[in-house]
Amino acid sequence: MDVKVCRSQLAEYGRRVLMVSVNTESRPRGRRRYAAYILAWGVVAGATAAALTQLSTSEALLLLGLPDPGPLTLYGLPALTGLGEVSAIVMVGSLLLATVLVPPQRSGVLDVDGYLAVRTAGFAAMVWAVCAALLVPLSLSDSSGQSLSVVFADPGPFLSAVADLDVPRAWAWTTVLSIVVAISCRMTLRYRWTPILLVLAVGALMPRALSGHSASGGSHDIATNSLVFHLVAAALWMGGLVALMLHVRRGGDHMDVAVRRFSNVALWAFVIMAASGIINAAVRVPLASLLTGTYGLLLLTKVAALILVGLAGWRQRRTAVKALQTDPHDRREFMRLAVTEIVVLALTIGIAVALGRTPPPAPTSRSTPSAVEEKLGYTLDGPPTFARLAFDWRFDLFFGTAAVLLGVCYLLGVRRLHRRGGQRWPWGRTASWLTGCIVLVIATSSGIGRFAPAVFSVHIAAITALAFVVPMALTLGAPLTLTRSVLEARDKAAEIPGIRHWLHDLHRSALVRFCTRPTIAWILLIAGFYGYYLGGWYESMSGSHVVHVLANGYFLISGFLFFWTLTGVDPTPGPAPTMLTRLLLISSALCAYVGFAFVLFNADSPLAVQYFTSLQRGWIDDLASDQQLGALVSATIAFLAFTSAALGAYTLGRAKNHPGDATTSTLPPRSAPLTAG
Repeated sequence: MDVKVCRSQLAEYGRRVLMVSVNTESRPRGRRRYAAYILAWGVVAGATAAALTQLSTSEALLLLGLPDPGPLTLYGLPALTGLGEVSAIVMVGSLLLATVLVPPQRSGVLDVDGYLAVRTAGFAAMVWAVCAALLVPLSLSDSSGQSLSVVFADPGPFLSAVADLDVPRAWAWTTVLSIVVAISCRMTLRYRWTPILLVLAVGALMPRALSGHSASGGSHDIATNSLVFHLVAAALWMGGLVALMLHVRRGGDHMDVAVRRFSNVALWAFVIMAASGIINAAVRVPLASLLTGTYGLLLLTKVAALILVGLAGWRQRRTAVKALQTDPHDRREFMRLAVTEIVVLALTIGIAVALGRTPPPAPTSRSTPSAVEEKLGYTLDGPPTFARLAFDWRFDLFFGTAAVLLGVCYLLGVRRLHRRGGQRWPWGRTASWLTGCIVLVIATSSGIGRFAPAVFSVHIAAITALAFVVPMALTLGAPLTLTRSVLEARDKAAEIPGIRHWLHDLHRSALVRFCTRPTIAWILLIAGFYGYYLGGWYESMSGSHVVHVLANGYFLISGFLFFWTLTGVDPTPGPAPTMLTRLLLISSALCAYVGFAFVLFNADSPLAVQYFTSLQRGWIDDLASDQQLGALVSATIAFLAFTSAALGAYTLGRAKNHPGDATTSTLPPRSAPLTAG
């Protein structure tokens, strides 16, 4: 029986491959021309970067005190970087096209348009991987001031330095991630894998974003966060435009839907890119330096080019999109504007690469930064008093922005629900959701978030709030139920999936089904504390801003899964646990966390002694007492959160037994599936 099943599956797989291949050959798309287009755009970007780098090469070498590594490194590094970044943008944009802009077949197999887009992404990812691999020795040559002949003559010491230098290590990770994306694209035929490929492609940009000018210097936390936003938004905007142009050249279908959707994506991507670029420049470049020096000149040139492309995009939104909606085969106006935009974008990428090779202007004040400022990117004026925790704010671009957007979108959803059909939404759920958003902002952007990387007691209190208080409040707001009630089918045909279908697929995915099993959600939340703090991760990576952000995100997500499974109103993919199961898991989680706090309180030595000592704060010298205080505060927060969760689970159990309750009569039961509708 197993052999027959395998044979039938292989036959079905072969039939799908043959069907896609036949459909591809039956339409005059010129599927191999994309390689020439990618290489041509990459050559334009690389040549621009290499030419502009000459303006700042001598200045950079003088500031760094390094000898000239030779013309092959000086010009080859920016040229390959430009070619690689164009390939990375095409990779992301092509996967965006296959995931969001064009529909799959009814069977879930990629249509011809999606299949060709994925294959284009695979080729672009391989070019990106080759460029990144070549940039490892080039960046070693550039960092050491030695020519490539010296690097390859005795590669041992240079290879060992890859793990110690940020830029070569970033290019090595980029190589690995890009190869994974390229191989995965060659193996993908079903639509459900394309969102994962898109996430992997965006992840391949992260090593580059986390190295360079933004990762060092003052305010490097804000600079790094803003650069991540900037690169992701730029890749989605520029890459989507390139993918659409290739889609037109291949004679693709659904152009009206694809352009309409991309127009919305491009608008938000451009806004995010502009805002993050302004923030990144503001924290790194004094305003007076914009009109003097090479860095300011290149920055203003890049801004002018992006404004020009933005105006072309606005013109495209006004004319090309309307023309395609009227006649999907009228593509002349779109192609005319798209070609102009892409040429300017290739030049912009070259300018951006040259800008990354140019040292930013030196600060006007020459004061020596303190140890705290050097490690955190900002100063702390004293110990964490109540006034400083309450009023000394530093907005977190990741979690602060997420909290604001979540709150605004929720309120807009409630407003739309009331206006559309007069449906009543319980005010308690709105209050609970907004409470979670407010606590998220306070825990990450107030004085608590400012002091968290430097004071353990503040850090563990903030993490506990992110893991317990914020998720519990958010899940009680029933966001999935509200989303299902608000969203309408906006696509012209049922076979074209939209937001509601994507949320349905995510809700029913194997990963979500696995993570929302009660025991798995329990393990993900509680084991995270024991593994991260008692397993040595926190002690070894305390000074890393990236790890700090990832830890906050992990505990926030694991807490959301835990409380969604046990106290949330929204339906989970699996069967809802009984009230007794909920109460047992909540009680055991509280006991396990109290045990964790007890270990912290009675530890023989404090965590991360070397890190906190290196900060040279001048206050809170007794690290053991600070850790004990943090254990007590976090245990108190956990007790209050889990007690409230137990009451919520009990109330939810009673509501299930009394379906006529006025507070839930207008909403679907918790066990109802979140259908695509």
